[in-house]
Amino acid sequence: MITLIFATNNAHKVQEIQAAIGDQIRVISLQEAGIDVDIPEPHDTLEENATEKSRTIRQMTGENCFSEDTGLEVDALAGEPGVKSARYAGEDKSFDKNIEKLLTKLGNNPNRRARFRTVVSLFWEGREYLFEGICEGTIIGEKKGTAGFGYDPVFVPEGSTRTFAEMSLEEKGVFSHRKKAATKLVSFLQGMVQQAKT
Repeated sequence: MITLIFATNNAHKVQEIQAAIGDQIRVISLQEAGIDVDIPEPHDTLEENATEKSRTIRQMTGENCFSEDTGLEVDALAGEPGVKSARYAGEDKSFDKNIEKLLTKLGNNPNRRARFRTVVSLFWEGREYLFEGICEGTIIGEKKGTAGFGYDPVFVPEGSTRTFAEMSLEEKGVFSHRKKAATKLVSFLQGMVQQAKT
């Protein structure tokens, strides 16, 4: 079985990606790979931040690896928090403070349109490949649900009446931006695996 290093220590993300990828490929976190590094995300785009993380791990290990960067983009806030999503309210990456800041800035604005966008950067046999997943939705005025992480309690995906935080991992997978990006990643990897066999 192929093992891929996922350049993160966020157990939620590892769980979501592994659920999306299925059992053909084993995804391991930095911790599981024995790598202790905090990779900065200094760039202005999700693409550049994702590349920074995967390239760093590739250079450190020489192994096939991937990373992702995800941002919440709110129309009424000109795309904020975007690349700053995890640190929107400060460096401590507090989910609660981030949500509080978001809802305060939105106030009573009737335009609640938003999207989660995930960019995956894969280094495979020395080359980089990018995959994107987008989930459109709306921001509600107060938190609902206790599952998930990040902005999940205030984000309702298009086609649902519940927030991501009110859904099981399977239900979230139907809409998930991360699942969409992971599905593209998986079909690419399946193609590579097939090629290697022939």
